[in-house]
Amino acid sequence: MTTNSKVWVSELNARPEIRSAFPKTTVRFYDTTLRDGEQTVGVVLSPHQKLEIAHALDELGVSRIEAGFPRVSPEDGEAIQLMQKAGIKAELWGFSRAVKADVDELVRLGLRASVIEAPTSDIKLKAYGISRDEVLKRVTDAVSAAKQAGITVAFFAVDGTRTDLEFLKKICLEALRAGAAEIVVVDTIGACGPEAIEFLVRQVRGWVGADVPLHFHGHNDFGMGTAGAVAAVRGGASWIQGTINGMGERAGNVDICEAALALKCLYDVPVALNLAKVREVSEVVRKAAGYTLEAWKPLVGENLFMRESGAVASQFHIPEAIEPYSSELVNARRSIVLGKKSGLDSVDLKAKELGLSITPEQRVAILAAVKKRAIAKSGLLTDDEFREIVQSHSAATSPAR
Repeated sequence: MTTNSKVWVSELNARPEIRSAFPKTTVRFYDTTLRDGEQTVGVVLSPHQKLEIAHALDELGVSRIEAGFPRVSPEDGEAIQLMQKAGIKAELWGFSRAVKADVDELVRLGLRASVIEAPTSDIKLKAYGISRDEVLKRVTDAVSAAKQAGITVAFFAVDGTRTDLEFLKKICLEALRAGAAEIVVVDTIGACGPEAIEFLVRQVRGWVGADVPLHFHGHNDFGMGTAGAVAAVRGGASWIQGTINGMGERAGNVDICEAALALKCLYDVPVALNLAKVREVSEVVRKAAGYTLEAWKPLVGENLFMRESGAVASQFHIPEAIEPYSSELVNARRSIVLGKKSGLDSVDLKAKELGLSITPEQRVAILAAVKKRAIAKSGLLTDDEFREIVQSHSAATSPAR
């Protein structure tokens, strides 16, 4: 077992053939919660909610915040202006199609950096009714206009993972010649497995050279968002784009916090993200967006450091026996809860936590009462319910006077 004070993962992760495949340079995160994340069905974020989230992202250590798509949303323009006045340390980025009017809106708002997107796969070009030559012209014109206006551009090839490789190479290189400074490898509909993502990122890295910052933007349609992000880093990406809680269209985007956790804890890759702030920021975004999260969701789920099973509770005093990383790493609280699956150790630990005294003779009867109550209510007991059970059994076993 590979171990330090807070991470207890398998030593297999440290094998030279695995660890050597990853860079030692810091991976940074480009958050698109305020744009791609808001595309989650039914989610509407007000400008002031976006400002609140931007402050939270800043505390998390996100290097870049995609502040919105101002040409298509006046509210995004208002949110961007609020962020610009708020003294946020992270870079504020815009989002633009390869359309001059979109670029003009970025200029009007005084944004100094933006993604510029264009469809590149044949199926997307067919859907939009445009040719390869036409999209090439649109990209070079828009990127050139942005460059002339002093805007740093990351070219975003929509549906890049389903694009003919020769055409993808051509349009990425044309975007760079027109003035783009960075390239985004985009798995728009989550159509690539991790191995294919690594291959493509490595190909793009070879086309653009070692000095061009390379991003990966992925989706989670096959439940491989985090695996894809890890593979992209292995292939040469230095930026991961994604959202808080993995929110987004369909199955959502890459969850940047999960990606950071995996890179840091499994592969010892330096990441520019404060994991101790993740759960706090997750809750800010969840409340603003008005959805619930699975209790077992990695990193931020409420069940992660909560133990009901008696077999697991018996190991509670040795966290590394039942957890792959410390609750302290992500600023979470470990706890014992009582329910149908609890055991005698669960009862002892909960009683100690609440300062209750239980004699050895009372333990079995109290556990039986806990299980009966949990089955009857189809859920966990509250602390007050446990106190009530303990008090009733203490009264029943007290000597008569």
